[in-house]
Amino acid sequence: MYTVAADRISKLARAGLASRLRTGKRGIEKESLRICRDGAIAQTAHPAAWGSALTHPYITTDYSEALTEFITPPFDRTEEVTRFLHEIHQFTHQTLTNEELLWCTSMPCALKDDKTLPIAQYGTSNIGRMKHVYRVGLDYRYGRRMQAIAGVHFNYSLPLDFWPGYRQVLGSEATIREFMDAHYFGLIRNFRRLGWLVPLLFGNSPVVCSSFLGGRTSRLKSFDSCSHYLPHATSLRMSDIGYKNKNQAALQVSYENLEAYITSLGHATATPYPEYEVIGLYDGQERIQLNTNALQLENEFYSYMRPKRTIRPGERPIPALRERGVEYVEMRALDIDSFSPTGVSEEHLLFLEAFLIFCLIAESPCITAAEQWAIEYNELTVALRGREPDLLLIKTGTKIPLADWARDILNGLAPICEILDEGTASPRYTTALHHQLTMISSPQELPSARVLRELANSGQNFFEYTLERASAHERYFRERPLRSGLREYFSGLAATSIAEQRALEANDQLDFDGFLQQYFAEPSLASGASGAA
Repeated sequence: MYTVAADRISKLARAGLASRLRTGKRGIEKESLRICRDGAIAQTAHPAAWGSALTHPYITTDYSEALTEFITPPFDRTEEVTRFLHEIHQFTHQTLTNEELLWCTSMPCALKDDKTLPIAQYGTSNIGRMKHVYRVGLDYRYGRRMQAIAGVHFNYSLPLDFWPGYRQVLGSEATIREFMDAHYFGLIRNFRRLGWLVPLLFGNSPVVCSSFLGGRTSRLKSFDSCSHYLPHATSLRMSDIGYKNKNQAALQVSYENLEAYITSLGHATATPYPEYEVIGLYDGQERIQLNTNALQLENEFYSYMRPKRTIRPGERPIPALRERGVEYVEMRALDIDSFSPTGVSEEHLLFLEAFLIFCLIAESPCITAAEQWAIEYNELTVALRGREPDLLLIKTGTKIPLADWARDILNGLAPICEILDEGTASPRYTTALHHQLTMISSPQELPSARVLRELANSGQNFFEYTLERASAHERYFRERPLRSGLREYFSGLAATSIAEQRALEANDQLDFDGFLQQYFAEPSLASGASGAA
């Protein structure tokens, strides 16, 4: 894998194409729970000053009315992404009521019960009702606790002018679209093999409020009277305590190529699942699921990474991918960085960009059944025990030290970082890489270890510690005025989004059942806001 990547980088450099790696598109989707001053989950509606969660391009909600999601546009430079995300945080903090603030970790604050997490509302339009019913279905299928977990998604694509030259370097006779699709899926397969590195290096959730567990504490240790943890955990969010779930364990979604992915994921969205058939579609007159299939929609499938294509109004992800191919990848393995006010470190994003390029360029054979088992073992092991001394992972059927494998991967990133740094004022990518190499040698400095150390030193429980940090982040944003014109810009977007939602509600021509029938039968014909999830 590493030899092939180094050889391809050399060929790109000799062909004068390496510089094109620098202008890929990057974007962020970052979630945060909106909470009250006492730390309870906010029960209020999505703030009107932020606009419509259905139609606003940058400020929306995920599962819950209280689970805010910030979305940046795609940018050519990482500093543009982080600046825009910072500005969204400034605007939202400065327009949020003084009684509320944003939780600053992935794992939720205190949960009395599932019903304290209000399901997101999107108005009375058909597309808005569909988004709400989908979330009601998730409640019936998995419960609300898992849906309260927040994360960061990193979206990335190579520039379009990179692909013709790369195809020529590799001597491929495939069409550009076929070539791009094949190599994006190669990237995804390699990320599945090596993605355990992300929670290892950036995991920020080794501890959780005991209320989140609902009494399921047998595998965890008591940190204090209100918190549970695992001493060497990196990311409980990415473990079976968080996003891993038994209901989806049997889904056989293939990453061999685009057609196999579409076929297998499409099968899951079209095949009834007995447990969900028992739940049914209605509770009295209330619709509680979109359907009783293994997945209501494609986005219900939880994975470390997804192939993505920007969808048109009313279009489903699978037809969009089938018609126009992979546009970018969505990396979903990143915890919220509680030490950063925005929840995202620019240095981490620089490293991740180089890592994704490595995954694209490295050799990427299809994943066998045995390797699939090893991938799942490695993912869960690192999430639960990643900082354990002398920890072993499975690579090509053999157990090897995690630290040795991690160093090999990071050393493979070095020539990529050098190319990305060429012609810049400072070697930011190389610096980010060296920082992570230091972390491999000093696991006690990893973010997950730092969280536990600061908790122990503070004498606070997880809830108290995180609430104090959330308040500090709030002060940080309230004390920094928005640059000229930005408040008006975001306020204008909010007003426009509210008007767009009202127009959707006024222009629906079908009843809800008819809309759903059309959406699933002819996805390109259903009208409404982009996307259903």
